[in-house]
Amino acid sequence: MDHQIYGILKKLLPIIAIFICALPASCSSSVQINSNSVLVALLDSHYTEFSELVEKALLLQTLEEAVGKHNITIFAPRNEALERDLDPEFKRFLLEPRNLKSLQTLLLFHILPERIGSNDSTQQHLTLSNHHLSLSNTKVIHPDALTRPDGLIHGIERLLVPRSVQQDFNQRRSLRSISAVIPEGAPEVDPRTHRLKKPAPPVPAGSPPILPVYDAMSPGPSLAPAPAPGPGGPRHHFDGHLQVKDFIHTLLHYGGYNEMADILVNLTSLATEMGKLVSEGYLITVLAPNDEAMAKLTTDQLSEPGAPEQIMYYHIIPEYQTEESMYNNVRRFGKVKYDTLRLPLKIVAQEADGSVKFGHDDDSSAYLFDPDIYTDGRISVQGIDGVLFPPNQDPKPTTKSKSSSTIKSQPRRGKLLEVTCRMLGALGQESHFTTCQ
Repeated sequence: MDHQIYGILKKLLPIIAIFICALPASCSSSVQINSNSVLVALLDSHYTEFSELVEKALLLQTLEEAVGKHNITIFAPRNEALERDLDPEFKRFLLEPRNLKSLQTLLLFHILPERIGSNDSTQQHLTLSNHHLSLSNTKVIHPDALTRPDGLIHGIERLLVPRSVQQDFNQRRSLRSISAVIPEGAPEVDPRTHRLKKPAPPVPAGSPPILPVYDAMSPGPSLAPAPAPGPGGPRHHFDGHLQVKDFIHTLLHYGGYNEMADILVNLTSLATEMGKLVSEGYLITVLAPNDEAMAKLTTDQLSEPGAPEQIMYYHIIPEYQTEESMYNNVRRFGKVKYDTLRLPLKIVAQEADGSVKFGHDDDSSAYLFDPDIYTDGRISVQGIDGVLFPPNQDPKPTTKSKSSSTIKSQPRRGKLLEVTCRMLGALGQESHFTTCQ
């Protein structure tokens, strides 16, 4: 009898196992994690902000499976980078339930499916988010902070933001700004006819400004504050200063463009003046040299008065271009010349090695290295791997002439306005602008 019961149970065991595996939370594919795992070390470490985001993003099971298959390397940002240094609006975007996919992509961008020690010289690695991470843009402040048999953790200075997540955030912000209501001024009475003045026809938000960008760079008859928005008066559709601040933050989060951001904000007043142009509705494209390219500039090239502004003007195109539009242009027309804010100099672009190459010769050329770092429909930032200089010009800034010293003695005004007056004077057109006199 016992042998018969044993035989029946032996036949029923496979069937019972199938039914058990059909139940929820049974026979799961997740691997059992021991207490000495790097994943447990992360949850118990002092990188509490990062580990909390991992739990909120529902990534524990995904990481358990990754640990079960291979060693992993985690780049954990310090708590201050997520508490104080992170843009509150961007953090709010990540924590919204509808943006769970973006949060998961961002966190998996910090985890590599291989063991990368502090002495590893390989620069490019594929992350669990299927994005390539460049270790040259990752500042490790605590190498090998935690090591375990199945992986290790490096402490890094700031949060790493992949390009796809930044584009999702910019697109969401752009959709919110488009819905803003344009203020309307009160009706005015004509003193001659004692009738209401006919308001000026409204200018569509998406239409380009009437004046070219070079005229907008020139000041009006006085430096008094602009009149309030109203019929016939200026209408500021966009907050250009906020958008310029946004793209500079994007440069810092993207990594590798700290020198460019420092010149725009600290070394010059270009960030403020670019914000004014965008507020008026003008579109700009910034060719941003990366830190490696900026490091090749000598002290003499940057120490001369006005030299940083002159270099940056040559990297700003007064129109909106993306990587796709510029590549299509050079593929179709060969060489394309783009205007710059360094009037009347232009930048030559052409197709080379499947990318866009800028510059007139090999001595002063750069390739489009990081396309579409920031694109919101009004400001476009394209990363390049070199600093551009005009043709037939010594990269070292020339000394100021007597006319330059005369301008320097006048009351200070915006650098863009000052350079424009100089350019217009050279072209014999300065008399059209009273402030240039």
